[in-house]
Amino acid sequence: MAAPSFDRIGTIPPSSPVVVSVPHAGRDYPLQLRAAAAVPVASMLALEDRHADTLALAARSDETMILQRRARAWIDLNRAEDERDPLIDDGAKPIPAGAAATKLRSGLGLIPRRAAPGVTLWRRRLGDDEVRQRIAEDHRPYHAALGEALTAAHDRFGAALLIDLHSMPPLPGPLSARIVLGDQFGRSAGARLVHRLEGEIAAAGLTAALNTPYPGGHILSRHGRPHDGVHAIQIEIDRRLYLDAGFNAPGKGLAATAALLRRLFDAAADELLGGELALAAE
Repeated sequence: MAAPSFDRIGTIPPSSPVVVSVPHAGRDYPLQLRAAAAVPVASMLALEDRHADTLALAARSDETMILQRRARAWIDLNRAEDERDPLIDDGAKPIPAGAAATKLRSGLGLIPRRAAPGVTLWRRRLGDDEVRQRIAEDHRPYHAALGEALTAAHDRFGAALLIDLHSMPPLPGPLSARIVLGDQFGRSAGARLVHRLEGEIAAAGLTAALNTPYPGGHILSRHGRPHDGVHAIQIEIDRRLYLDAGFNAPGKGLAATAALLRRLFDAAADELLGGELALAAE
């Protein structure tokens, strides 16, 4: 059996009710990917949540973290297994109508078709067997690891929260949010938990938005079960807060942003362990 393409940092059962996922920061571009690509690796970096894993590790105390090493261009763990693009994937079904397929139609499906507008990734179509292998070796093990950690955290603490950490390009406008929280419009997490994180961000002097423009994807849909006491929140952090001017390497803001993320982890754990909250009923 192939070694997993992610790193698990921390213990099972977790030492905290907060479990952290970083699915899009991987910087491993396998030879098979590079051989099939129509562009150099440098053109694929736009898909990365550049150094979101570095930020998560800088903020970590005792949380269990699942950090994907393989690049998002290889497979997107925040898409469902059936979000396959018929324009590049021989095993894909026709794209369904409706808003739910917007990302797929735009080229950001399970296997991304593009890295940026006008930048096509692949020089050839991908065989059904190739995509199924990526699902079996990368997608399913990652989600199994998240599920295992969340179940163990819930069993130990009576509640659990998955923080799915991402980074975002700066949003337009001088007053735009620097951090976006996503709870799929209330479906993946209890409201008081979300409000507590909003309060911590405001206390740090930053503007936060909720669900706009990032409500969360497959990871929240799959793992968030607030009525069972397992919550999931996506956090998108403006890359200007922790990267250098070229958005390529950690910048001078990394320490302060990691300190804020640390406060968010602590606040979430405090809410989850505060018995009067009854988050599962929200």
